Amino acid sequence: MVRYTLLRILIFFGFFFLFWLIGLRDQPWLLLGLAAIASAAASYILLRGMRDEITAKLVERHEAKVEGRRLQADPTSDEAAEDAEDAGYDGPRSPGR
Repeated sequence: MVRYTLLRILIFFGFFFLFWLIGLRDQPWLLLGLAAIASAAASYILLRGMRDEITAKLVERHEAKVEGRRLQADPTSDEAAEDAEDAGYDGPRSPGR
């Protein structure tokens, strides 16, 4: 994630310097605006693979978290039963036992 952010910043400053060399240094708002737009478009194209990897990792982490919550909330699941068995828990006792 940090590498992606640093690359985005480097692309921005690359376009900023390029537009500055072209002669937009007298118009700072235009210089900043064009550098921002050009760097966003270039980042969208050039960093697509890295962005997809980051997204896949975030989705995987989110699904693991949701699955963990589901297992904790569902005491009848097989995994919860196995965990309880390993812990030596027999389940709720009926009054007649």
